Amino acid sequence: MNSYIKIVNARIITPERVIDNGNLLIKNDKIAAISKDDIAVDAAQEIDAQGNYVAPGFIDIHVHGGGGFDFMDNTAEAFIGIAQTHAKYGTTSMMPTTLSCEKEDLHRTIKTYEEVVDADCLGAQFVGLHIEGPYFSMKQKGAQDPKYIRNPDPQEYRELVASSKHIKRWSAAPELPGAIEFGEFLREHHIMASIAHTDAVYDDVMRAYEAGYSHATHFYSCMSGVSRRNAYRYAGVVESVYLLDDVTVELIADGIHLPAPLLQLVHKIKGVDRIALVTDAMRAAGMPEGPSVLGSLKSGLDVIVEDGVAKLPDRTAFAGSVATMDRLVRNMIDLANVSIADAVKMASTVPASILSISNQKGDLSTGKDADIVIFNENISVQQTFVRGKLVFDVNKK
Repeated sequence: MNSYIKIVNARIITPERVIDNGNLLIKNDKIAAISKDDIAVDAAQEIDAQGNYVAPGFIDIHVHGGGGFDFMDNTAEAFIGIAQTHAKYGTTSMMPTTLSCEKEDLHRTIKTYEEVVDADCLGAQFVGLHIEGPYFSMKQKGAQDPKYIRNPDPQEYRELVASSKHIKRWSAAPELPGAIEFGEFLREHHIMASIAHTDAVYDDVMRAYEAGYSHATHFYSCMSGVSRRNAYRYAGVVESVYLLDDVTVELIADGIHLPAPLLQLVHKIKGVDRIALVTDAMRAAGMPEGPSVLGSLKSGLDVIVEDGVAKLPDRTAFAGSVATMDRLVRNMIDLANVSIADAVKMASTVPASILSISNQKGDLSTGKDADIVIFNENISVQQTFVRGKLVFDVNKK
């Protein structure tokens, strides 16, 4: 039996324009119609958007945790808790992300993901695993635990990829011994290779690009810029990625990892269609500030959350963000001076394109998944729908 939900009195952000006083019809789990005029259908549940924006749900392609949980806790409770927490802030799809750790921990994370990936958890949907590390530069480790950082190990990564069809992305430093072969292996298995935690120079990046590295993880963070070696200047990863037009980037647009001038610069050079907004959120997202843990409770790093960001206890480096997707969209509007439609595009359409799921998600078009967020002028989320199901309502906390 079909079920219908009709959202009325809405400012609908479509790929072409914003429709004022528009109507959107959900049939089961898909978008059935979008119109300026009334959509006549019997027995539809009607939701009054009250003049608020109706936008495609946000897609977070780099997130570690939230609501007091981390994916590296390796429990179903943690996965579901994170999905439910971020749905409150408009995220309808997410890519669970790991940290540098032992191979056994990665296997446990993969196993837990497979246990919950199809669960109806009343939160954001999981759309693949992002393995972040452990193949990183020690000089650019950031908050990654140095005892786990190592060079690409063919036996290890081949075994992990063979163990699951859900690994869709892997972040690594391309200058490491074996990193080019690793990128070629990922490309052969249709896994996105991403440049991360790297001290590479231009020549390294070019070799990586030719081997299949197509994305830059948390652009600027833990990433080389211009450097001098033996008196000569070398372009780093930042400059190299700017020069490679089709390499996409992701931004932690919390206003702290990247201040307003850098958000504006990335937007000016890379353009809307090459930028995805990501939270890179750890377990403290959606929680009060204070002491927390980055990674698993068993073997993670102690951190302190203050000033709207997680820091190492000695405050020498950030230790992941506590941002939520609504905050990123708001900041791109307020700090980077982009339009609301473009900010939403960077939070939905572009991530869907990067993950090659644009046929299902990423914009409000008929036939696509009914992943929808309703928010007001301040980008304060009022309701979130995942595949046509209301998973968050600000009036029913």
